[in-house]
Amino acid sequence: MDRIGKYQIIKKLGEGATSTVYLGFDAFAKRQVAIKVILPEVLKDFGRGHAYHRMLVNEASLAGRLIYPHIVQIYDAVVDEKLSYIVMEYVPGGTLEPFCTPDRLLTIDRLVEIIFKCSRALDYAYRMGITHRDIKPANILLTESSDLNQACDDIKISDFGAALTSGNDQTQVAGVGSPAYMSPQQVCEAPLDHQTDIYSLGVVMYQLLCGRLPFQAGNNYSMMYQITHMEPSPPSSFRGDIPPSLDAIVARAMKKRVDLRYATWDEFSQDLALAFRNKQLSLKQQDFSDSEKFGTLRSLDFFSEFTDVEIWEVVRFSKWEVVSPDTVLMKDGEPGDFFCFLCEGKVRVVKHQHVLDQLSAGECFGEMALIGNRVRGADVIAQSIAKIITIRGESLNRASESCRMHFYRAFLEVLSVRLGLANIRLAAV
Repeated sequence: MDRIGKYQIIKKLGEGATSTVYLGFDAFAKRQVAIKVILPEVLKDFGRGHAYHRMLVNEASLAGRLIYPHIVQIYDAVVDEKLSYIVMEYVPGGTLEPFCTPDRLLTIDRLVEIIFKCSRALDYAYRMGITHRDIKPANILLTESSDLNQACDDIKISDFGAALTSGNDQTQVAGVGSPAYMSPQQVCEAPLDHQTDIYSLGVVMYQLLCGRLPFQAGNNYSMMYQITHMEPSPPSSFRGDIPPSLDAIVARAMKKRVDLRYATWDEFSQDLALAFRNKQLSLKQQDFSDSEKFGTLRSLDFFSEFTDVEIWEVVRFSKWEVVSPDTVLMKDGEPGDFFCFLCEGKVRVVKHQHVLDQLSAGECFGEMALIGNRVRGADVIAQSIAKIITIRGESLNRASESCRMHFYRAFLEVLSVRLGLANIRLAAV
């Protein structure tokens, strides 16, 4: 097979019971793509053909809808009697499945980072009215190839064929999902919402932590009974370096009763972010995880109007560091091609040895060199140990239009507040 539709076929990537996946090339967009071709006999199957067809239509309907850094984007879809296929973003790193065995476990900090990104991506999908319903390691892809020594922790969630879409009963295909990862509500075919995905992601986290599923069973019926009636052992009983905080997160995500489970993705994400700040995870002082960066930016008033997608964009192009007291961050008279945010600590603004201002956590500084005068008007010096976020002008210029718009709008609000304070000071003189 040389072509599928307008796409040139490069090679076969894999084959399953219902589809074959090829690596293709889109000459118009000039990018590699993954093409999932549904086997014709599957759609003609007397028993399950109708359900498979609905799942195909369901996934195809999401083309262009889910645009998020950690969700595989669907570019194109064709549903036809002769040939049905879905064209999606090519993600080369493989799935999380290899890291679900005791001999290939990821480090805890990388693992929590992955689950955090999954939680934010699924929250985005939920706010778009979509519940995935088939979260498992095989549907979480790594953007780069990984090994035990240098594992990639950037991920993309794939395969929304089983998804529920709010307000559209046509997508509610019964009897789909992987039994080991199903919530008790899914096993019992009860009405579902995002909390079923929270449960399933809890199972994935459990498996990545200790290399085994929470419930061991020889058949699906036994598995379903355990899911609905039994409590799993904590992950730390199989792996000694797991802190109690992670046991607690997994336990709450996997609560059988939905009123005891995490009610929102935000609650789940916040607990994961807190786990990074736990000393038991032993992160180096100047190692900033993407989840910590995301959480920090989201907590700053400056970024209150930014979407999650735009926050992830800023995470990608910003520089993070911890500086010692008396570090000169900006120098009077020098060209300014970057601005900063102060996350922790204090800095002072100095002109000719006179302190003009003292900045506290949450404030930005140096932006005037980008939006007005290109030369620094004062020294900015760390007064204590400080955590600094730096953004270069060229990075901001390459950002998406909506991201830049939110930056400039926030800059105007900052300037307005500063002018107001200046007027108050002048009036007091």
